[in-house]
Amino acid sequence: MIVIMSPNAAASSPQSLAEVIESELRDRGSSVRATKERAYLKSNLLHYGVGVPGTRAVVRTALRGAELDHDGIIALVEALWNSTGAPDNASCAGKLGGAGRAGELTNTSRVAELDGVARAGDLDGAGRGTPIYECRSAATMVLIQKQDRLGAGDSDLFERLLRQARTWALVDPLAGDAVGPLSEYDAEFDPVLERWASDEDFWIRRSALLAHLRPLRESRGDFDRFSRYADAMLEEKEFFIRKAIGWVLRDTARTRPDMVFDWMLPRAHRASGVTMREAVKHLSPEQRDALLAVSVRGTRRTRAGSG
Repeated sequence: MIVIMSPNAAASSPQSLAEVIESELRDRGSSVRATKERAYLKSNLLHYGVGVPGTRAVVRTALRGAELDHDGIIALVEALWNSTGAPDNASCAGKLGGAGRAGELTNTSRVAELDGVARAGDLDGAGRGTPIYECRSAATMVLIQKQDRLGAGDSDLFERLLRQARTWALVDPLAGDAVGPLSEYDAEFDPVLERWASDEDFWIRRSALLAHLRPLRESRGDFDRFSRYADAMLEEKEFFIRKAIGWVLRDTARTRPDMVFDWMLPRAHRASGVTMREAVKHLSPEQRDALLAVSVRGTRRTRAGSG
């Protein structure tokens, strides 16, 4: 399932490789960042406080020493995604004072750091089973980096992770950077995206939209399908749907502004302000003014009708 290429590699199975990644992420953690990030994301996960570049570096280093087949990739992703809890304070103190940190912590600062990590992850006795945000982020990065071994046969896995993610910070890379490129070239994803586009879970509907982001941004992709999904969701009240529609339109307009303008013009009166603000960013001043004028008139009619 997994063959270690580096003689110095510490892992010999997907589970042990996941443990190496988790340990390295924990070494790099910052309680200050963890507390802020958890509050910003309104997260109920345990946060170590490692940024995206740091997490990506850990994943790249770990994967560089391992040759994973399809089953090994899935096993590693499952192990990372399901990683939970945290070590006791004594073990955590050793990690936080280790080589992954800049400088040595004093006894006082170490205690404060440990207390911050505990509060960031609600690590009282009941918090030991809390999933780790950085490990879930790492699992997402494994899927992105190893997508050449994946396909529509893995759509159930993607869907399960998307449903469990519950935050744009995990949903967006899963949908945009993993599902998107895969679905562009694998027609077996078509019925999956069709089903997602009408799912009751708005994170799944958002994923159906964002699967088109990278291909359309790069002047490829299926704009007809995206626009069909977007048209059906255009009047939704959910912020994350409105934002996703605008985001894809914005990035499509980088290279094909006329196509975006032509699609938006007869629909501008139905679009939310969130969608419009994103969609017009790369249009010409004339196109932007025309769409915003229609949008304003539509808003006025709506207000008058509800008055």
